[in-house]
Amino acid sequence: MATHHGKEGVVTAGGTAVGELTSFTLETTGDVVEDTQLSDATKSFVAGRTSFSGTLEMHFDETDTPQTTLVAGASIAFILLPEGNASGDRSFTGTGIVTGMSVNNAMDAIVSRTVTFQGTGALTIGTV
Repeated sequence: MATHHGKEGVVTAGGTAVGELTSFTLETTGDVVEDTQLSDATKSFVAGRTSFSGTLEMHFDETDTPQTTLVAGASIAFILLPEGNASGDRSFTGTGIVTGMSVNNAMDAIVSRTVTFQGTGALTIGTV
């Protein structure tokens, strides 16, 4: 069984790696629709539609072009690479709409930026 350290992760937005990335999350969900008949003793379901969303965390860097494009309402092509970007590494590719962007400035901390996105269309799971 292979495990990976978080420092291997890479995210590209619009084809360029996001600088100062500190973490990311990707959540996938699948709807289910009940198809139970009146005479059934137990409920049954069929698979419905799927969706994905995520969050990017980074140190604020106003000179990083990908960071400056991650503003609310922007549609961005994402590639999330939890293992890194070497040949054979797992990839999650899709398009998302930025649903939020916040900047956190605490007195004794590095200024950070958080970006949330909602996937639109299919999420492709593959390898580099």
